Formats: sequence, C-alpha cells, structure tokens
Amino acid sequence: MHANTTTLAPAAPSVVFTDETLRKAATLARERHWPVWTGPSGEECSGEAVARHLEATTELLDKGGWLRTYDYSSDWTKGTDAGDEDSMTVKDMLKSLLRMARDSVGNDPRRTLRTALRHVGEGSPHGDTDTDLVACEVLDLLIKAHTGASGARAVPWSERLHRTLADINALLAAGARFARTYGPASPSC
Repeated sequence: MHANTTTLAPAAPSVVFTDETLRKAATLARERHWPVWTGPSGEECSGEAVARHLEATTELLDKGGWLRTYDYSSDWTKGTDAGDEDSMTVKDMLKSLLRMARDSVGNDPRRTLRTALRHVGEGSPHGDTDTDLVACEVLDLLIKAHTGASGARAVPWSERLHRTLADINALLAAGARFARTYGPASPSC
C-alpha cells in the first residue's frame, strides 16, 4: 500500500508582468533625466549583466528562502540575558559573550528582496555594486509601469502583506527579460 502523499506545486504568481508592462517601463526609462544602465562607478552595465544579476537573485531566494520583511525587533531581544557580571566567573562571562555574539549573527538563511540583490552584488560571480543598483532601477521601472504610480518602488512593493515568493520571482524574471530586451549590449559591466 502506498501512503497518501501530497505534492504541492509552486504557487502561481498573483502578479503577471506582460510585454506591455515591459514596453511601458522602456518608455519610462527613456524619459528619465539620468541613465538607467549606468552604475555608481560611472560605467554602463550591459542588459545581459543585469539579467544575470537578477537571475542569480532568484536562485539565491529559491535556495535560502525569502522574507517579506526583516524583523528588526528580534535584534532588541537577542542576548538580553547576559546575567549578573559581578557574580559570574570569567569562564561563564566568556561563554555568555560568545553565545550572545553567535545569536546576534543569526542563522536564518532567508533574505528580503533588497538583501538578496545586495548579496549577489557583494559576493557573487554574477554581479557587483553596479549591476546591483542598476537591477534595482530596472525593478523600480517595472513596478512603476505595472502600477502606474510614478513614485512606486520595487522593494516596498515586495514588502506588501499579500506578496509571495512567486510574485517576487515573477518580478525578477520580468526584470531579466526587460534587461535583455532593452538593455545595452556593451560588455563593460
């Protein structure tokens, strides 16, 4: 006899980024007062480099998990039980300090969208500071085109209560499509 097992399919995104959304984002990019594809180094990033950054972000979130928002309040409660330093032995004090240090680092591999984008830019062969910031600009353009709101930004959009990892992955996939379609071909970044 076989045990009852249920395999859950990945949740479908509640948000769809159409080709029309990408075209609207391209129009917004052309109308900007500063270049979308130039990073803080002053060098232009290719659409392919930005697409690779966004795809590596998807892989990182799929591997480690996604957090809608980071719970900063947990930082206030970590390591608050240090004990009474006057009554502790040196050994107990060192143990307590090491435990507090270990706990403050955290063990949660999940990341917010912004943290995942930054981590790909910091320690990955798939991105750097320039591709990180250009990728953020691309995602912002897509969210502006998607919502029609000129002040919309991707990170606050990703932090909405009803947002899912499937929605974030749909945004990142649309960003990679946008970068390959509308980004420059130059290999400088």
